[in-house]
Amino acid sequence: MKKIVLLVFCVIVIVTGTFVVKNFYVKKDDNNNVMSQEVMQEENTEIAIEDKTVKMTVAGDVICHNTNFFDAYNPDTDSYDFSYTFENIKKYFEDCDIAIGTLETNFAGKSVGYSNYPLFNSPEQLATDLKELGFDILATANNHCLDKGYNGLVNTLNELDKNGIEHMGTYTSEESSKEYLIKDINGIKFAFLNYTYGTNGISIPAGREYAVNLIDKDKIKTDLENVKSQNVDVICVNMHWGEEYRLKPTDEQIELGDFLFENGVDIILGSHTHCLEPMEKRTVTLDDGSTKDGFIIYSLGNFMSGQNADYTRQSVILNLDITKNGENGKISIDNIEYVPIYMYNYYTSKSAHRFKILDMEEEIAKYEAGDTSLGSTMYNTLKNELEEVKNILGEEFTN
Repeated sequence: MKKIVLLVFCVIVIVTGTFVVKNFYVKKDDNNNVMSQEVMQEENTEIAIEDKTVKMTVAGDVICHNTNFFDAYNPDTDSYDFSYTFENIKKYFEDCDIAIGTLETNFAGKSVGYSNYPLFNSPEQLATDLKELGFDILATANNHCLDKGYNGLVNTLNELDKNGIEHMGTYTSEESSKEYLIKDINGIKFAFLNYTYGTNGISIPAGREYAVNLIDKDKIKTDLENVKSQNVDVICVNMHWGEEYRLKPTDEQIELGDFLFENGVDIILGSHTHCLEPMEKRTVTLDDGSTKDGFIIYSLGNFMSGQNADYTRQSVILNLDITKNGENGKISIDNIEYVPIYMYNYYTSKSAHRFKILDMEEEIAKYEAGDTSLGSTMYNTLKNELEEVKNILGEEFTN
């Protein structure tokens, strides 16, 4: 019984932050007799609630061209290995709390045939290597998600499930399309949503409209209201939008971005254009007059691909620090930093493993310190690419 009473007392202390302390002292009377007196003293003690922070790491589109999977193929084992592509930048995924990217290919299966643009299908080993790199969530609603039909979409999601990668934007059933991706990360409750402008003219099968989240304001607004009803702290939306090979957002992207912020979104991550587009931290004013932090990057460009057009090999690994204030629960985006990266294709290589993602600043520093193995041409290329990245994205934000 005493243990139960003590347990109840401890719970009251934790919940209310107010407790009563009994102070005892010994006092003698005039005849030197000892008497005990109990003094009740109430103390109000505030229990400090610490701020909670999540480090989110974000990368751009994963596009696997035939040059990528030819390079990853091992004829001796008749298997694929893409892990070397990521070995130089893997360290940037190791200390984050959540890592997100966009999967712009399919894992429809070997029997369908691995294929290049315009209808992508990639070796399943890529899913395993993306998980080992550190991706926790991949956005799957994009213009290539139906390249191999509805069955290809289903097989893709099954392959991600098999590798422990969560996903959003495409679904295998009506029921799963209503199960929003909501995660508690370090005590901050996140909702993740994903929409695409279209599917390259491939029709979503009749009766399976649930399979792909298309950009539709009414649907988006309904989804946002539904996740807000679950008392989430942060809403993060991946938008597959814009025009390819542009370095600036279209008017439609800007208008949709404003619409998302006005309806409660905190973070907007853009994809599709194959090029970087600007990022912006802003103060969002809500209908009740209160304000909050908002962040948008209109496009993260390509993370992995075989493209070689201007601006398609440069990208960033983006890091956001998101904090929940311990006293009032308000969300702030405190630090926004990025690592400029470059999809390196060593054309003259006679062996496999030509494609590697490089940290631009690290490789430039190595060259300037005397390691010239990269060659002067690539050194100058990286310097130019780095300058372009900084011109597009601008300065990092740190508090």
